[in-house]
Amino acid sequence: MLEWLLEWDRNTFVYLNALGIEQYDVFWSTVTKITTWIPLFIFFGVLIFRNFSNRQALFVILTVLIMVLFVTTLTDLTKEAVARLRPNNDEGLNTVIRILRSPTGYSFFSGHSSSSFSITTIVFLFLRKHIKWVGLFYIWPLLFALSRIYVGVHFPVDLIVGALVGIFSAWLFYRLYHILIVPYLRLNRLE
Repeated sequence: MLEWLLEWDRNTFVYLNALGIEQYDVFWSTVTKITTWIPLFIFFGVLIFRNFSNRQALFVILTVLIMVLFVTTLTDLTKEAVARLRPNNDEGLNTVIRILRSPTGYSFFSGHSSSSFSITTIVFLFLRKHIKWVGLFYIWPLLFALSRIYVGVHFPVDLIVGALVGIFSAWLFYRLYHILIVPYLRLNRLE
């Protein structure tokens, strides 16, 4: 089964990567950069501070930052343990695919996917009762993750597993916030 999955992964990557059109290279190269999304992160922060008290908002932001550190560490450790070559570094692939980026690290699982889905999911969980349209934020991780196929640096399974890790991590840290932080905030409000 693993061989079948890896073959599907490879074939799907080659197919999707080949759909790239040169006129869109600048767009996808911009989408794949983390710095492009800094205004969105600022917007997330503004929404959190608008919908929670300053004290709660600080704890929410701190929870998000600790979660990002956790997800990044987990991603890096997994990449080193699995040591799967990126498509752009795979000699059997790099001559038949479009490559717009050339990172040298390992591929499994995608840090872009895990971090973007974790941030979006935890922001969604915190804001879903306050903002009806918060689900639209999922456009970001979808574009961000798909850009990794377009630029030639991640297989679909890297992105899918990264997204699942990110979503689960967000749920976990959201639960931890409610178990550890909410009682603390209530206790201090009574004093």
